Formats: sequence, structure tokens, C-alpha cells
Amino acid sequence: MYLARAFDNFFKSDAAGGILLMLSALAALLVANSPLNVFYDGFLSTYFAVTLGGEGLSKPLILWINDGLMAIFFFLIGLELKREILEGKLKNPRDVVLPGVAAIGGMAIPALVFVAFNWSSPETISGWAIPAATDIAFALGILALVGTRAPVALKVFLLTLAILDDLGAIIIIALFYTAELKAYFLLLALIPLAVLIVMNLKGMHRIAPAILAGGVMWFFVLESGVHATLAGVVTAFCIPLKDRRGGSPLHTIEHGLAPYVLYLIVPIFAFANAGVVLTGLSMEDFLSPLSMGIALGLILGKQIGVFGFVYVCVKMGLAKLPQGVNWMHIYGVACLAGIGFTMSLFIGALSFDNAALMNQVRLGVLTGSVISAIAGYTLLVWASSKGTTLEAELPAK
Repeated sequence: MYLARAFDNFFKSDAAGGILLMLSALAALLVANSPLNVFYDGFLSTYFAVTLGGEGLSKPLILWINDGLMAIFFFLIGLELKREILEGKLKNPRDVVLPGVAAIGGMAIPALVFVAFNWSSPETISGWAIPAATDIAFALGILALVGTRAPVALKVFLLTLAILDDLGAIIIIALFYTAELKAYFLLLALIPLAVLIVMNLKGMHRIAPAILAGGVMWFFVLESGVHATLAGVVTAFCIPLKDRRGGSPLHTIEHGLAPYVLYLIVPIFAFANAGVVLTGLSMEDFLSPLSMGIALGLILGKQIGVFGFVYVCVKMGLAKLPQGVNWMHIYGVACLAGIGFTMSLFIGALSFDNAALMNQVRLGVLTGSVISAIAGYTLLVWASSKGTTLEAELPAK
């Protein structure tokens, strides 16, 4: 009875998703560096096929996770984005200015840091977007560990920043991480898309047909060369917020799907992609342009980008700090934004199919994310418990 209550309390906590991510990453590290590694690699490399009449999909399990399960992850992000745009934190443009500026800085500066380290390396320059991403679950999980000492407005600021960051990542994936385009399949994808649009305009209350049409579109988009996770986002934007019976299919799906994504799909992705093989690693691996570009992009780039852009925005009078939030809080959130993890690993997998380079990606992402998490948590606990402010230490306007 006590154990059941403890589990229930854990999964109701905002920190649960972040903790499960940490445990999944730790499990991946332990397995990848143990005698079980051969089974770990073998399992992820195992081909799984879905065919009908000899036609269909045949991919290794790791790609089913990255292309299939992550499409569901992006479907949930799409639902959250649509809800926030129509009735939430993104509805009022004035409320979006400060986190929007923070998101732009938090994507641009880390990318520039990465490019500075990899400018002369054609082999790795394509990974420029890896440190630009922020992991919502991980960042909010660390903030939740700070507890009620952190202002409520700070959580709203971080959540809005992370949502806009994800929107930016979706756009980057669509524009820069598309393989060889097969226009025929992309045209076929317009058929289920048209069905989804009609369902949305008519306020259809039935969920199953929309999911089926989204699944068909996912297959065509996957075959077209455009990354299939984008089909998840497009499907989500075609789910009606209100149906003709007064219900909300969007809310129903979002609330039903969120626990499975947060507590199952994302941990599975983390376990499948975070297995850094430490055997044989040297200082050269840590100091390689790829690893350093990612790690310092997440650590320094995010801090400079988020905090610097917010500071300039406030001092120019374009926006104000949220109520109860001081500059140390903002700096702590800037550190938490450096937790790339899920999205960074995902973009890394899109950038490289070379095992050695992916090991360096994992090394950079894990190093940058862990340091950012520790720094952010420490600063936020200090700022929230002591009422510390950086205002006196910053130059006057």
C-alpha cells in the first residue's frame, strides 16, 4: 500500500519525467560499457519489418524508435503548441516577447559556438543545430526539484521558452535535415493531409480516423525523405481544439498521450541513444571540435544567448522581468536551457550516421547537459532561498 502510494506521488511530481530521463541515460551508459553491450548494439540493430504483399518498411529498431516513437513525441509537442497558441501562454503576443527573445538567443549563440569550433571541419559542421535545442522534460524536472522556492512565473517563463525552442527545432529539422527528396511520396502525403484539414474544419469529434490519416501521412513523409517526425506535428495541428459537440479532441488526446510519452517513449529514446562507449576514450575525444562545440554550446552558448538577450531586451524597455523573478533566477534558467539531451541527441542522430562521430555527439551532449543541470539547480536554489539578485552587479542602463 505504501509502495503504491509512493509510486503514485512520484508520477504526479513535475520532476518525475526528468528523473526517469536521468535513470534511462545512466542505464544506457552502464549497459554500453558492460559485457551486455554486444546485446545492446545487436538489439538496436535488429531489423523489424512491416510489409503487405511484399511492400512496406524494413528498418533497424533504432530507426523505428527515432522515426516512429519520436513522431509520437513530436505529435504531443504539436498538440501542446496548438493549445498554447489558441488559449495558453502563446495567445497574448506581449507574454511571448521575453521568452521569445530568450529562445532566439538560446538557439543562435550555441549554434555560433559550435560553428566556431567546427568551421574548418566539413565532416562535422552539419551538426551546428545540436546544441541549439532544450529538453523540456529535463529542464522542468530540475526546476521542479527546486520546489516552491522558485517563483511560479519562472516556471511559466521556462516552459514558454522551451516550447518556442521546440518550435524552432521543428523548423530547423524541416529546413536543414531533409534527405534526398522524393516528390512523388510528398504529393501522396497531401491526400491524408487534406482529409485531416477537412476533419479539423468540420470539428470532427472522432479521434480514430484522424490518427489513422496521420499514420498514413507519416508513412508517405518518411518515404519522401523529409523527416517523418514532422508528420506528427502537422497531424497535431489538424486536431480540433473544439468539436461540433462542444468537446475538445485536442485536450482528450493530449491528456491521454502525455504520460505515455513522458514516462515511456522519451525514456526509451534516451536509453537507445545515450549509450556512450567510454572504453578507449582519451582527452582527444573530449577536446575534439565536435564534442567541445556541443558541450560549450550548451554550457556557455545557452547562458550567453538566453541571459544576454533577456538582459538587452529588458534594458531596452521592450519587456519586463516576470513578477517575483530576479536576475539570478534568469541566469539559473539560462543554465537549465543548456540541458539539450533528448532534442540534441535526436538532431545528432539526424546529422551523423558514423558510429565514432555519434559517440562524440553523445559525449558532448551528456557533458554539456549534466554541467548545465548542476549549475542551473545550484543557482536557482541559491537565488530562491536567499532572494539574491544580480541587479546590483549589472551595469546601469
